[in-house]
Amino acid sequence: MQHEMRAEYEEGSSGRVAGAPVKIWHMVRGIGTTAMCGRELNPDAETQSAEVWATDDSVPFCHSCGAMYLREVP
Repeated sequence: MQHEMRAEYEEGSSGRVAGAPVKIWHMVRGIGTTAMCGRELNPDAETQSAEVWATDDSVPFCHSCGAMYLREVP
């Protein structure tokens, strides 16, 4: 199964605005907009490759998405 990361933005921010502050990164299956934790994310939100997951400690990641993601990948 393919995964990708999708941003959740600070209250009042949108993925349509360049440089919008990311509140937390979630993991989604395929190219969906529903995070693995169940949160519905903006279809315009920034995305990143799943390979970036947890490679930068300064970027906040959803712990629930992380737990589920680790159960699905080898």
